[in-house]
Amino acid sequence: MLLIACPYCGPRAEIEFAYGGEAHIARPGPGVTEEEWAAFLYLRDNTKGVLAERWRHSHGCGRFFNALRDTRTDRILTTYEMGTPRPDIKEGEAA
Repeated sequence: MLLIACPYCGPRAEIEFAYGGEAHIARPGPGVTEEEWAAFLYLRDNTKGVLAERWRHSHGCGRFFNALRDTRTDRILTTYEMGTPRPDIKEGEAA
């Protein structure tokens, strides 16, 4: 079982959390084409390595936060609050 460090509550079991998709995806403004809207809804990076993800502590504080996870090892390198910039962590590093 994974232990995920909620930036608001501290480390908790992964069963308390819900995955929210790739982080730092900007919603397009008004007047976008159907192709641009479809790309926003469905196209995501399939990164082999460190990926920024959005998570929700659904069975705890209920707040969203971001995490950097290595998709090759399923290891969460760090977590950080929503609205803060992505930490500059490379593959093989941990915060």
